Amino acid sequence: MYFFYVDESGNMDCNRVLRGDGTSATRDPVFVLAAVSLLDHKWYGFEQTLNLKKRELIKRIEERGQRRLELAECELKSSHVRNPKERGRHPLLAHLHEAEIEEVVNLFYRQLAYNNMRIFAVVVDKDRLHDHMDHDKLHRKAWELLLERVHYFLATEHPRHLGAMMRDDLSKEANRSLAMKHAYLLESGTTAQRRLTQIVEMPMFVRSELSNGIQLADFVAYNFYRAFKYGDFAYPWFQKVLPSVWSSKTTPAERLEGLKVFPPESPLAAHLGPIGAQAAALRKTRFGAA
Repeated sequence: MYFFYVDESGNMDCNRVLRGDGTSATRDPVFVLAAVSLLDHKWYGFEQTLNLKKRELIKRIEERGQRRLELAECELKSSHVRNPKERGRHPLLAHLHEAEIEEVVNLFYRQLAYNNMRIFAVVVDKDRLHDHMDHDKLHRKAWELLLERVHYFLATEHPRHLGAMMRDDLSKEANRSLAMKHAYLLESGTTAQRRLTQIVEMPMFVRSELSNGIQLADFVAYNFYRAFKYGDFAYPWFQKVLPSVWSSKTTPAERLEGLKVFPPESPLAAHLGPIGAQAAALRKTRFGAA
């Protein structure tokens, strides 16, 4: 079985505001929903590697006489690392040196290659959505498109494996809404008439502070958000995750089946070809093959 850890970046506010030139646009035009895969028998090593590093850092902080931390206080998110104010308030990061922060963040990223984890991402251009789209519909559509990518991966490369979706715990209402949509998709198939026969049960809602997989998905989701929002595809952290975006063995190396831009007529879709070429080149450098 494969676990797929899911997190998001950006917001799901679809309301438009009037701009000075008379046109309207959303305040934040990009929303990303991303997942990272992990084969079940690799779960223990993945968790232990990251938790041991966190415990090592906890011990260093204690030995400096600063404070005593619990593992659950050591959740890492992209915003914690990037934002100096958040970093200064963070129970763990506030007491670490820059080199120590780099140690643990880089260890997270190294898990992608070490555990052969695959990335799946849906990038939504909110300025190109139809007027009927709202917060809930956007979330459900992004989830549907993500499930299609995941199922296609399993069906083409791992037909004997099932997939379980692990989602960051939301509110009770949001969890229920997503679970109902998930159940409908498993029963009736997707809008594109795909049957999700290798996705199991309901999504499992887990607390992000207790899941290193969700924390890694948070890093990944932000990198796609940053790259697509600002057109900054040379962003170093985006380059780190790009080789792990799923590309089928049966299609050209530069075609990224794991990455979807919605709606398809969005100008952001024009970047898929160049990004795919970048990914193929980076994979060749990293793994010695396209």
